[in-house]
Amino acid sequence: MSIFITALIVAIALMHLYFLWLEMFAWTSRGRKVFKSLPQELFEPTKTLAANQGLYNGFLAAGLLWSTFISDPPWRTNIALFFLACVAIAGIYGGISADKKIFFVQGIPALITILLILFL
Repeated sequence: MSIFITALIVAIALMHLYFLWLEMFAWTSRGRKVFKSLPQELFEPTKTLAANQGLYNGFLAAGLLWSTFISDPPWRTNIALFFLACVAIAGIYGGISADKKIFFVQGIPALITILLILFL
């Protein structure tokens, strides 16, 4: 896997670590500023739900980062593709069900990285 593709995987993982932090630890502070379309009174009651969602983002980040440390090329590629597919599916679903912006922030980078892995 090229350094460029590895850098994209790390960038996507870092995005998901940010989502983890935002949803698990900053939902009622920074989250209010990021998710302006949500009513302010919903942040406190949804704190546990957001933390659960953040945990899942952490698992995605862990899997993506793990893939960059695998030395066997086919294994590394398959693990990266699996976690990128998870991110892409979450981005597509989020774009359809919640906000189109999610597709562009989360889905597009994962899909581009998947295509680069498959065709380079």
